[in-house]
Amino acid sequence: MTQTPNLPPLIESHQSEYQDSGVVSTVAIAGHPIHPVIVTLPIAFLVAVPVCDLVYLLTKDLFWARGSFWLLAAGTATGLLAAATGLMDFFGIERVRKRTAGWAHMILNVAVLGLTGVNLVLRWGNLAGAVIPTGLVISIIVALLLGLSGWYGGELVYRHKIAVIGYTDRNQS
Repeated sequence: MTQTPNLPPLIESHQSEYQDSGVVSTVAIAGHPIHPVIVTLPIAFLVAVPVCDLVYLLTKDLFWARGSFWLLAAGTATGLLAAATGLMDFFGIERVRKRTAGWAHMILNVAVLGLTGVNLVLRWGNLAGAVIPTGLVISIIVALLLGLSGWYGGELVYRHKIAVIGYTDRNQS
């Protein structure tokens, strides 16, 4: 029988930081956290905005400027829902507030919603005129901030075990 050599881990382990199984989300249905489900909508809408803006820049087809506007509107509405569930977890779970990742995730998302609101207002009644350059710049910044915020959200879930206990886990313990 051959033995495998002791190789160093490829990914740094934070297992010793939390020996427990995790923390339940404060906003869940049947044990399934709502925030991670809802955030997919504003992320999709708001990451599509710079794509539509760039296509408008290249084609000057008003369809794409109109699409950006409605994506911003949908991103704002769904972003507010995601923010509500996220804030409930932020204020309801002490472990989130104790982590830099929790604060960074919240602050970045507040910035995303603020910039998205500004972008939407700028385009209200001026669909094409507000796209280049201001709308495009804001939409690119928002997409980048969403990526960074998602990184911190992943830190909360995967490293700090926030909202990782499912309905069956609670029933078994």
